[in-house]
Amino acid sequence: MTTTTEPTLAVRRRLLHIRMPRSGLVGWVAATVIVLATLVAIFAPLIAPQDPNSSALLDSYADPSADHLLGADALGRDILSRLIWGARPALLGPLCVIVSATVVGVVFAIVAAWKGGWVNTAINAVFNVLFSFPAVLLAILAATVLGAGLLTSVAAISFAYIPYFGRIIRSEGLRQRSLPYVSALEIQGVSSWRICVGHLLPNLAPLILAQMTASFGYAMVDLAALSYLGLGAQPPAADWGQMVGTGQAGIVNGHPAESLYAGALILIVVIAFTTLGDQMVSRTGDVRE
Repeated sequence: MTTTTEPTLAVRRRLLHIRMPRSGLVGWVAATVIVLATLVAIFAPLIAPQDPNSSALLDSYADPSADHLLGADALGRDILSRLIWGARPALLGPLCVIVSATVVGVVFAIVAAWKGGWVNTAINAVFNVLFSFPAVLLAILAATVLGAGLLTSVAAISFAYIPYFGRIIRSEGLRQRSLPYVSALEIQGVSSWRICVGHLLPNLAPLILAQMTASFGYAMVDLAALSYLGLGAQPPAADWGQMVGTGQAGIVNGHPAESLYAGALILIVVIAFTTLGDQMVSRTGDVRE
């Protein structure tokens, strides 16, 4: 019985504390930025000083003041309030992309690794075909057919991200499938379902979590680009990518605040996710050894 449980228990212990204490200051700063951005998105109605969609043309491009701490945009809307509310679609969109792509990709990857043979070959071929579709171009095509909107963009990006998870998890799943503990479980008569869910999936969990974190930033950039092009979140909803686009006119007139602040927030949060994800990916090698 020791042979069948030790690998899974060891990975679960590693997963519970993914060695963040050893990631250093950079890892903790990245994690702190992510937590703060998440809290801002959750409590946006409580901390936003004004209605993000309330416009006052007399306050067009107003300078920072007690009424508008970061100034106002072309329509006189409070930039700070729109940045706070904009955190919601900026984070929720990538979250939906990552969760959807992970679930589909991991399911197919585990099936491919477990079944092997022609099933593995067929699923790998599908991953390769999907991998050839650029996410943003696929989203533009979807918006052309189905109409622009955050939901359409999320669905298209999710579809394009499936092979990013499927190919990596399939590769590690094939390695796990060949390890002695799987053979031992099969000899004991444990069902394929219990082996995959109770042992194989937990052993893959650190790699899955690391890949999800690393990919979040890329999904955020893709969705922000679509919003910038007017294909993502639609006005008057506040969204960081959209604010970068709508604030361009202000840059020419000497009022870069809207685009500057929104772009800076995208950059900071994306760097935080990619930094933390890269550190987690680098540590999953210990789990595979």
